[in-house]
Amino acid sequence: MGAAWAAEWLVADGLFKRGIGCSVLWFLLTTGACNLSCSYCGGSFSPAHSPWRPAVEAGDVARFIAARDPAPTVFFYGGEPLLNPQYIEAVMKAMPHARFGIQTNGTLARRLPPETWRRFSTVLLSIDGPPEVTDSYRGPGVYKKVAEALRWLKEEVKCGCKIIARMAVSRRSSIYRDVTHLLSLGFDAVHWQLNVIWTKEWGPSDFLSWAEAEYLPGVVKLRDLFLAEAERGRVLGIVPILGIYRALLVKPYEWVPCGAGKYSFAINTDGRVLHCPIAVSEKWATAGHIKIGLNGGTPRLKDKCLRCEYRHVCGGRCLYTHYEDYWGEEGFDAVCSVTKKTIRLLEEAAPRLKNLIDTGRLARDALNYDPLLDSTEVIP
Repeated sequence: MGAAWAAEWLVADGLFKRGIGCSVLWFLLTTGACNLSCSYCGGSFSPAHSPWRPAVEAGDVARFIAARDPAPTVFFYGGEPLLNPQYIEAVMKAMPHARFGIQTNGTLARRLPPETWRRFSTVLLSIDGPPEVTDSYRGPGVYKKVAEALRWLKEEVKCGCKIIARMAVSRRSSIYRDVTHLLSLGFDAVHWQLNVIWTKEWGPSDFLSWAEAEYLPGVVKLRDLFLAEAERGRVLGIVPILGIYRALLVKPYEWVPCGAGKYSFAINTDGRVLHCPIAVSEKWATAGHIKIGLNGGTPRLKDKCLRCEYRHVCGGRCLYTHYEDYWGEEGFDAVCSVTKKTIRLLEEAAPRLKNLIDTGRLARDALNYDPLLDSTEVIP
């Protein structure tokens, strides 16, 4: 890296530090390795792109973040972050005033002691629905291990954290059945991502057919359940529905709701700072390095998203898909079509929620869900 380039990074980083104005979500990869090999992601990152042991010390990470964010939210990520519990504990010790969360497959929960778990504000456990769905994509016996981790954290550890089910939704999924099943297990909230980035399970045409026949009717049923509970004074933690209603009724999104590249960054195990935590090998995603600073680069959305009538609700959906079009434009447009239909289905029922707010039966803040606090996806 040349001296001139490094100087440019330092200037850009200084502007970032002076103009940050709010807390940022920081993903911290503890390893590129994973102990599972789920069918939709393939398991571990290559150690050439995300080393399986961090090359940066916990103290260096803590100093880098503290210099840029006085009230950081730090989420441990991987790979499977619990393959490196010592690193998690070292970072938490070095950052006593940070707010912490973790995204984990849940199979190694006991690698952290109860007192460490009780420091987390949010825990995301990866699970796709009932046993036959989860195990078919994640591996035999995974459902049982995750359900046991949920019970252990709530009943024995008494961590006091929000525990969120982190779903991948694929061909075998039934969105209403699977979301309500996970809520019935005791999860505080559920969010999901459609299996439409790396998958070979289907192409754009099959995905659209499935969405029309199975997914969107299930979204309608979830919407109606959400509204019925809201009319009883209870706001269900169905994150995509809650997040879309926030955009429609409380506060619109001016960027991708996950914040990637503007309001959230990831620190890879090699010390690189990334715009997106899954983009460990893609050159466009490098935002800097903790030993040098941030380079000030700003990601860009596709022009079609900048012009879209639903940009204030969708925000552009997913930064990664703007740069990595595995399905090409046809696939991008297919997912966009399902996103728009999802928004319209919720939009047509929004007056019911607005009436609850206007009549004082539901607090406006009850819909003001900030996905950056939980590292969730509100646009699947």
